[in-house]
Order: sequence, then structure tokens, then C-alpha cells
Amino acid sequence: MRDTTTARRTTAAVWTAGVTAVLAGMPLLARDRLPDRLATHWGLNGAAPDGSMPLWAASLAPALIWLVTAAAVTVPLMRAGPAARPWTTATLLPMGIVLTGAQAALIRANLDRTDWHEARQPTAWIVAILVAAALAGVAAWLLVTRRGAPDNATTPDEGAPALDIPKGRRLVWFSRTANPWLQLLAAAIGLVAVGALVALVGGLAEPGGLWALFAGCAAGSLACALFSSVQARVSERGLEVSFGPLGWPGRRWAPGDIDTARMEVRRPAQVGGWGYRLSRLGTTVMLRAGECLVVRPRGRRSDFAVSLDDAERGAALLNALRADPPRS
Repeated sequence: MRDTTTARRTTAAVWTAGVTAVLAGMPLLARDRLPDRLATHWGLNGAAPDGSMPLWAASLAPALIWLVTAAAVTVPLMRAGPAARPWTTATLLPMGIVLTGAQAALIRANLDRTDWHEARQPTAWIVAILVAAALAGVAAWLLVTRRGAPDNATTPDEGAPALDIPKGRRLVWFSRTANPWLQLLAAAIGLVAVGALVALVGGLAEPGGLWALFAGCAAGSLACALFSSVQARVSERGLEVSFGPLGWPGRRWAPGDIDTARMEVRRPAQVGGWGYRLSRLGTTVMLRAGECLVVRPRGRRSDFAVSLDDAERGAALLNALRADPPRS
């Protein structure tokens, strides 16, 4: 639980700091190609601007608005308890995209203009920004709603014997592990990808190398995010293991597809490092040293292991289900 909370706070801090740097830095990086004052507001007709700001104000004002808004969102949600904390990400992600996209569109509208009156409203970019923010909001909402179970391993009845399932009862075991360092790395690489995309949208640099930087960092950030957390569920359906904040990709075994299940203590040095590892011990999802739920799929000579808390109880329930599969 502590690792997950730390990861959320660290990711929120990195995202907040990164968006602040992008908002404040964009106008300053392009200052040689911008007029002394930047057009910042257009009337209803959108043809000519009717408001402007000096360069320093156009740089600092959005950054300050973002910092105040992020603080107003983060502090109450962090104090509200574990159930509300995931909504921090769901709120900050689309907000950051809207502000950075708006700043990039503003820079592009003023780029290479000698006077701010010559700028034209970037309608197409505004629509694209809103669509991107909506998609990010949907993804963040899915992230939160998919995390309906608690972070610690639980069963519906803590007093029920692990290997003796009462007739007519259904037991479920759930556990989740996250690696805060991989989540932080995903956020940091993602910010580089966002910065490269903003520079492309704003026309701040030649697109050749930026496209490669954006594609590489976006792929790296996605890979780190997908394999920075893992969750497992044992129920009458068998064992379900899923990865990443959205629970995808995943693997599933029915009770009859598993020969044995056990708890085993493993360390990164034994399996070749962190993440999704292949070694002489089989396949191991190693996110933290310690207890692992280890299963031997039927017909296989190698094991599948995943680092999870309370793995012994999960293995016991899985063995009970395997020995006496539920009847519909």
C-alpha cells in the first residue's frame, strides 16, 4: 500500500513539474520567432485577435494557473483516502494535455509574426486538443474504474480456512503490486514525448528528429507503464493475471489448467533482473523481491511466477479450486 501511494504521489509530482516546465519554457524557447506581445484572445468571429500579453506573461501565466489548479486538485484528493487518490491521475492528465496543447497552439498562431494583430485563431488545433483531452480523460477514467479492488490481498471471509471451501460459498483472492521506480520512469519518458509532440505542434523545431524522439519515448513510456504494476485474482474461474494501470495485457488459467500452485521467495538476481523475465526458473514477473505466486501450467515444464503479497493464501485457494472445481 505504501509503495502504491508513493508511486502515485511521485507520478503526480513529476507530471505537475513537467507540465509547468513545458508551459513556461515554450514561449522562451521560441522568443526569437515571436513578436514582443503575443495574441492570447480572439473575438467571436475569430478572424483577428482582441487581446494580448507580453512574452514573459504568456510564459508565466499558464504555468501559474496550472500549479494552482494542480494543487487545488491534488491536495484534497490525497487527503481523502485511498479510494479517492486514483482520481488525481484521472483529473491531472486531461488538464495537463489541455493546457500544454493550448500553449502550443498559441505559440503556433504567433510564430513568425511581426505584430500580434497578424495572428489568427488556430481553430483546427483547438479541436485536436479537445479531442486529445477527451481521449485522455476516458483512458484515465478507465484506469480508475478498473481498480475496483483494494491494493492488499483480501478474501471475502478472513476467518474461512484457506483450504476448506464451505459448500455453496465463493471465495476470491486479490493482490496487486506496483514498482514506483518503473512508474516514475514511465512518467519521465512520457514527459519527454509530450515535450517533443508540443514542439512539433508549435512548430518550434524541424520535424525530422523530433518525430523519432517522440515515437521512441512514447513507446518506452508505454512499455514501462504496462509492466510497472501487476494484479492477480484467484476465483472459481481460476487465476487471472493482468498488467498495467488498465489491466491489459493479461493471462488466464482455469483451475483445471494448473498442475500445482505454491508460494516461493524470489529475488531479482535469481531471475535476471526486474520486469518480465525469462530464466531457468521459468517466467517471472518481478516487481519487488519477496513472496511470489508460482504456478505450473498443465503440460508445461516451466513455472510462471508473479511477485505478490499474501501469495501463500492465493496458492492455497487455487489448489483448493483445482482439487474441487466448482460446479455450475
